Amino acid sequence: MILYNTATHKREEFVPVEPGKVGMYTCGPTVYHYAHIGNLRTYIMEDILDRYLRYQGYEVKRVMNITDVGHLSSDGDTGEDKMLKGAKREKKTVMEIAKYYTDCFFADCDKLHIRRPDVIEPATACIDEFIKVISALIEKGFAYEAGGNIYFDTSKLEQYYIFNDFTSEDLAVGVREGVEEDGNKRNKADFVLWFTKSKFEDQELKWDSPWGVGYPGWHIECSCISMKHLGEYLDIHCGGIDNAFPHHTNEIAQSEAYLGHAWCKYWMHVLHLNTDSGKMSKSKGEFLTVSLLEEKGYDPVAYRFFCLQSHYRRSLVFSWENLDNAVVAYNKIVAKIAGWKKAEGESVDEAALAELRAKFVAGLDNDLNTSLAITAIHNVLKSTANTATTRAAIADFDTVLCLDLLQAADAYAAEEAKKAAAAANTVRVYSDDPEIRAIEEAIDARTAAKKAKNYAEADRIRAELLARGIVLTDTPNGTTFERK
Repeated sequence: MILYNTATHKREEFVPVEPGKVGMYTCGPTVYHYAHIGNLRTYIMEDILDRYLRYQGYEVKRVMNITDVGHLSSDGDTGEDKMLKGAKREKKTVMEIAKYYTDCFFADCDKLHIRRPDVIEPATACIDEFIKVISALIEKGFAYEAGGNIYFDTSKLEQYYIFNDFTSEDLAVGVREGVEEDGNKRNKADFVLWFTKSKFEDQELKWDSPWGVGYPGWHIECSCISMKHLGEYLDIHCGGIDNAFPHHTNEIAQSEAYLGHAWCKYWMHVLHLNTDSGKMSKSKGEFLTVSLLEEKGYDPVAYRFFCLQSHYRRSLVFSWENLDNAVVAYNKIVAKIAGWKKAEGESVDEAALAELRAKFVAGLDNDLNTSLAITAIHNVLKSTANTATTRAAIADFDTVLCLDLLQAADAYAAEEAKKAAAAANTVRVYSDDPEIRAIEEAIDARTAAKKAKNYAEADRIRAELLARGIVLTDTPNGTTFERK
């Protein structure tokens, strides 16, 4: 399997630290508001990676944090805590906000068929781990106290900017808009490990520490939660591309300074979901949620399919038209599967199945190219293999893609059979006008010919009516006519 490693800027063969086992860490949500569908694109693609590794026989342990403290409204350690901001907005406690939006996040994940990580750890449950690592960083000379806060000293590193080619001159105080300069920092790129009560007096969540009552910075939590559950060596760390700097950059800095050796082998970053006006974000008010998709009549699985049609390292443009196109494409696949003849008494052709599976695997082995995996589905639809084999292939692929293709096809076929039965039981009432009755009878004869696949007869009837000035129009609700 080849993955693009954003830490080395290269496509590399995936080889885990321990053969057969994968330690995988994915940055979780800051639970101060609903996740928008741009956030969820990242979780969908991480889910595909998780499922595909298991599909290939790896024993995967996936860990994810829940940020319920420490994430400020600017990633440059300024502004108010996002959790406190949410609590003020809704006049609730921080923990009430955290519980509500954590539940909402996982409800959205369930609708999108995103598998829950093996370990889910809130930041507030790991205060002792944060204090332990920060204390060690101070002892090793990588951290210092200033103005009541504990900062990581980036000048002690041989290389700080891992994912981008920034230099200290590139950044006045940070790369994000709205970052205010912190006069306590020795270096502009330094970041906070621990805030004390001197920072925000209205902070709701505070803990005792060797440096005073306070709370952790955002960046320290992921390092500590990962090391707590996955040890000193991490195989894959995933997240959105907007987390590459400063969050993931800071994770590497503090983790490797603490451990004294390289920490994570592979970094996977998912690119943005954009709208016509640019990157989707809560601050812009472009708050498209799973619930909104449902209110507009879309099945969340259609959004999952929409995301899988594009490679995770390409920005994806969302519009209702693009989502509608994805729905049409998905429904065509479902209708095609529903039209397969019954597989009763058939056995799976293992050689044909292996050939179909090889194309699916080749797509995902190619840097998790889900668009090629969708192409592999179309290869199944065009296959001359028997129905038992093609259904087995779709079922096999869907253990990774989780698009409910067979279930949707079976439901579609059942609904079509129900409609056909209802139509068969409907008594046709013809017009009393002899001329119109003759036209209606001709239309019924044409419909019967089409069902019998006697298209020559159907075309003959249409041509005969047209010669008489009768124009037929086929609609989903039957055939209508009008005079020229």
